[in-house]
Amino acid sequence: MPENRERHGGRTIRLAVAIIPAASARPAAEPVVFMEGGPGGDAFGSIPFLIGSGVNRDHDLIVMAQRGTLHAQPNLACPEIDRFGAKAVGLVYDAPSTGRRLVRAAKECRDRLAAGGVELSAYNTTENAADFADLRKALGVERWNVYGYSYGTDLALTYLRLHPEGIRSVAIDSVAPPQVVSLPWTWDSAREGIGAILAACAAQPACQSRYPNLPDVLTEQVRRLEAHPLRLTAQPPAGGTPVEVVLDGGALVNLLVANAVKAVDVPAALDELAHGNPERFARAQAAGATPVVGEFAHGLTQSVACSEWVPGFSESDLLAAGRRAFPGWPDSVLAQAPQLPFEHDVCRVWNVPDRTAVQRVTTRSTVPALIVSGSFDAKTGASWGRYTARTLPRSTAVLIPGIGHWVVPQSPCAQSVLASFLARPTAPDTTCAAGLTPQPFTITPEPETA
Repeated sequence: MPENRERHGGRTIRLAVAIIPAASARPAAEPVVFMEGGPGGDAFGSIPFLIGSGVNRDHDLIVMAQRGTLHAQPNLACPEIDRFGAKAVGLVYDAPSTGRRLVRAAKECRDRLAAGGVELSAYNTTENAADFADLRKALGVERWNVYGYSYGTDLALTYLRLHPEGIRSVAIDSVAPPQVVSLPWTWDSAREGIGAILAACAAQPACQSRYPNLPDVLTEQVRRLEAHPLRLTAQPPAGGTPVEVVLDGGALVNLLVANAVKAVDVPAALDELAHGNPERFARAQAAGATPVVGEFAHGLTQSVACSEWVPGFSESDLLAAGRRAFPGWPDSVLAQAPQLPFEHDVCRVWNVPDRTAVQRVTTRSTVPALIVSGSFDAKTGASWGRYTARTLPRSTAVLIPGIGHWVVPQSPCAQSVLASFLARPTAPDTTCAAGLTPQPFTITPEPETA
């Protein structure tokens, strides 16, 4: 592929493609092409989840490593940021000194990539979408179905808007609409997803009785940890040597947004934390101490985020969004976007041009679409699925209660709906979703009082 399609005769890049045959002996004519999340995730690493979800049951499955990711050349991995992340579990999450270390790591990666000839501004969603359009032609596929999750929905909607030819249907899972994705938007999604977990506990009599007033408990713990961070030793969930971790208010919130503690365990974990036992959150924090260095393409993350998500909203806009979402939480927590701390500072050193004028555009299409959301998703709030459906008149929106980010691999019902949609895009069978409720939350014995 051309690295930059506006630069005729410029350098080319290489993208790896895998084709997984349909399991059926009589597959449908149109394959499914998958768009990975992130941006920067390893698409090939998702293949087992896609096969396990039956995505290739009746259709060939095509998976391409997006530009800049693992298995593509060049690979915009940032070992510098991975190594920072391993150390960050033992740092105060939102301390200015932590931010300076992150910015330094990002600058080292940027300088190294640029010195190697990478044109970072070319690693954007427009070029990414054009890669998929060119892939369809290169494979000689007349029509295909598109399935993307998380950032892959941003990409899929951009692809549908710019390259509608050859698209039979589009399925988007955990939706990030390109016209609204921004740092303030992350607080809206966090409020919706976390709020849904706490509300679901309140709707289950056993959970409500054992863990009353969870929203107040959460606010109290965020404020307490932010004022007095805990410094602990914890063993990572996968085992191994215990590591030093810090739990402050920002770390607690980030763990909840990342679903690092399973949703069914969140009420119990918050209650334990309030009673002096932070083990569940400490172990979840310790998981970040052992990243797979070089697997995630932070270079693509930053090139997309800094050109498409960050411009147009100031740090004060981000703080205001956090205050609206969680009044009463400390400003030091709310000043950092969940999952993207110190992003304004990082983007100042990443230094790619503003692309919001061409990217923050609503997709309007009559191509049949399936929109799948999980009620517990704190990264891409479920309401953004319904929001996106407004300009896709032939879409079917499905909410799966009690599921977080990337719904299909976690929900047999969502897998059934997707299979039905791929068979009949204008009339999928969604009946399984009607009677679903979140599974019962973990209930632990009440702590003994002295």
